[in-house]
Parts: sequence; structure tokens; C-alpha cells
Amino acid sequence: MCFFPEVVSGLVVSHGGRHIGVFSRELGGHEIYLVKSGNIPVAVFHPGVGAPLAVQHFEKAIAAGGRAFVACGGAGAVQPGLALGHVVIPTAAVRDEGTSFHYAAPARLIQADPSTVALCGSVLVERGVPHTTGTTWTTDAPYRETPTKIQTRRDEGCLTVEMETAAFLAVAQFRDVRFAQYLYASDDISGEAWDRRGWNTANARADLFQLAIDTVARL
Repeated sequence: MCFFPEVVSGLVVSHGGRHIGVFSRELGGHEIYLVKSGNIPVAVFHPGVGAPLAVQHFEKAIAAGGRAFVACGGAGAVQPGLALGHVVIPTAAVRDEGTSFHYAAPARLIQADPSTVALCGSVLVERGVPHTTGTTWTTDAPYRETPTKIQTRRDEGCLTVEMETAAFLAVAQFRDVRFAQYLYASDDISGEAWDRRGWNTANARADLFQLAIDTVARL
């Protein structure tokens, strides 16, 4: 599940990808491609931004037979010093969204599977990619990332903020499928003013996608 539209649309050229399907127009009409990691076939699609939409695509992929998933996307830096492109492996997510509560009992946090976190870490170490592990903050309302909330999440130990991880983790646990996620530090919300940092044109995106492909093949 790749959140980088330019990477997905370029798969035919970059990875010899083959177009194999499309989601309904009501769900955004996202295209589905097939690529190979060695001899292992991997389906790739953009799941859509925000937990409710992304989970609908996730559920459909599970219903179609998928049992191992890796998501790759960007996330705002909550902690100062997270450089643009720095890779973060979420070990847990603050559940500041609604979708996860339909899949898991109410709780402040939801934990990632330690075995998939360890696998992601080993892939990054093998490739010499600097990275950090820790908690991410999942929210439904990016325009309500107020200074007070940001400080509260920073005090809780959150490294990043995004819109899907808590829900992905809840669905994976509920449906008993393997799931891992790579995030890269994109825009910076740790200061007094939002710093866009050109996050959606960062070179890290294509590199992170390749790491996700390599990782899902191992899963």
C-alpha cells in the first residue's frame, strides 16, 4: 500500500509493472499493479488518504486473498530534529481517529507486531538506512494539529503524525494478517510554524517504496 501516487503511476516503467485492476470510482478509482520481488508477485495500490478510505481498500485486498502487507508513506515530524526523509518504523500508534475503534477494544494506543517491526529493522540495517522506531500519532483531522495537541503528543513520545497507521494495525490484528509500515519524516510541525520542506517531492519516496517491496516479499 503505497501513498506516493507518482511512484504507483510509474510502476510500468520503473518495475515492469502490469496493470491488473482498479478499485471502484466510489472509492477513488485507484489502479492496482502487479510487480515482482524476485519470484514473488506483489500487488501495489494507493490506499487513499485517511483511515476510513484506506481501510476500505485494505479490507478489499484482504478479501481478495492478501495475507501480508507493507504500507509506505510520509508523516509529519512531531519531534524536532527528524530530518526530511528520515525513516521511522512505527511500534505503536496513538488512536486519535475513529476507524480503529470498530476493530479493536478502546485504548489509548495500539501496538504493532514486534516481529514485523524487527523484520523492517533488519531490512534497513542490511541496506545501511538510518532509521528510528517509536510511536506515531494517527489523526482524522490534520487541520486540528494545534500547538497544544502537538506538544501533548510530543510529551507522550510521538515521533510523527499521519492519518492511517492506528487503523491499519487494528484491521491487521482483527483480520489476522501480517502488516508492517515504513514512514518517512516529511513536513515538520515541531516548530512554531508549519514547515512544508517540499515533502511530496522528496527523493526518499521511491527508495522507501523499494524497501517496502523487499520487505513484503519476506513477510
